[in-house]
Amino acid sequence: MECTRCGACCVAPDIAALDKPLGMRCPHLTADNLCSVYERRPDVCRAYQADDVCRLIDAPTLEERVGKYLALFELTEEARAIRQSGCSSMRKARHG
Repeated sequence: MECTRCGACCVAPDIAALDKPLGMRCPHLTADNLCSVYERRPDVCRAYQADDVCRLIDAPTLEERVGKYLALFELTEEARAIRQSGCSSMRKARHG
């Protein structure tokens, strides 16, 4: 499957290599859902391939796609708690 550049993979999952918490927007994701450090992005981002999950979470807005992703993996409540805490670091989110 070809990437649709929807941005959900840069918001929904946690990305340890970037210390990005679950459900939080990657600081390198631009307003048009492109990576501002694409040429220097971490290996985990380089290795990511669009797949069936992308089809399952298809929706008109980034917020809806992220919500569907989190629900699919039963991470909605964990992501909500992280967002409410205002935690900008995955390490802080996991270790209080």
